[in-house]
Amino acid sequence: MPDFIPGRELARAFYEEAIAPAVAKYEHAAGFIGWGSDVLGFDSPRSTDHGWGPRFQLFVAAEQIDAATRDVEAALPETFRGWPTRFAWDDVALRHHVEVAQLGAWLTGRLGVDAARGLTSADWLSMPHQRLAEVTQGPVFHDGSGVLTRVRADLAWYPDQVWLYVLASQWRRIAQEQAFVGRTAEAGDELGSRIVAARIVRDLMRLCFLLERRYPPYSKWLGTAFSELAAAGELRPALERALSAASYAEREAGLVAAYRLLGERQNALAITPQVDPEPRQFYGRPYVVAPAEDFVAACLSPINDPWLVALAPVGSVDQFADSTDVLARPRAAFAITKALLSDEDQIWRR
Repeated sequence: MPDFIPGRELARAFYEEAIAPAVAKYEHAAGFIGWGSDVLGFDSPRSTDHGWGPRFQLFVAAEQIDAATRDVEAALPETFRGWPTRFAWDDVALRHHVEVAQLGAWLTGRLGVDAARGLTSADWLSMPHQRLAEVTQGPVFHDGSGVLTRVRADLAWYPDQVWLYVLASQWRRIAQEQAFVGRTAEAGDELGSRIVAARIVRDLMRLCFLLERRYPPYSKWLGTAFSELAAAGELRPALERALSAASYAEREAGLVAAYRLLGERQNALAITPQVDPEPRQFYGRPYVVAPAEDFVAACLSPINDPWLVALAPVGSVDQFADSTDVLARPRAAFAITKALLSDEDQIWRR
């Protein structure tokens, strides 16, 4: 087996050395974006056994796709850096994986909408975090027109109004379950308490991503990507304490420390009214929780987008749907978001 080289490096070399000369006559963009752990930079030798090899995306005008595809085929070596340029896995047939496409059509296939044409607030809430990360985090090797670079810059993070709404919705998720860690333990349900605590830890990690303006990846890479965040160093011990605790008191102590740290970090951003981040008892019951509803209100208060103002804080598709069959299918993600947040469905509007 050839020596492992990270997929990002392999893709750049494959484009520059093997394919770029053959497609130089076209105005094009080329990059390594879309699906795959290698796109996010998380691949390892283990990754090479499944859907891994020399590949990248080549974007040309729609009328040039056929000609560019022929030129790619003619230039394609049998192997590159020792890796076959044609490979198969699962139900993917043996073929090369230089994906030749028109940018708008490709974006629609990955995100559910042609982001080059502009996005509404509803569009933003319909695009899963994983898909946004895939489009914005992989490297671009060439961009003759600059359109791909502009689109990626536009997609790099939510508009401020949408960001505030998504933050409010994430705090709402925490508010809805945080007292259950104590209530289940009080009822003698230790397993239930641990399960709720784990759910809240995941929501706190995702909140951390949102505060640092990064799209949280799906579960396989959530912890790996979390370790790259600025807050991870001080937040990780609290979260690990909550997850490893053998008693409710220890579990609560870890969560309380995390609540305080994230509240302080949101206040430091100065994007909302300040909230006292100190955890407090839950309506006089002996469970210590975050002032999560206060942060919900603080996030919602600066929003003046009429459509967002009218919405209850249920959030983006990732925040109210947890099915791979939805989040991995852009049309399904858009359909479920439209159904939930439509004007006709007043139950989800404020």
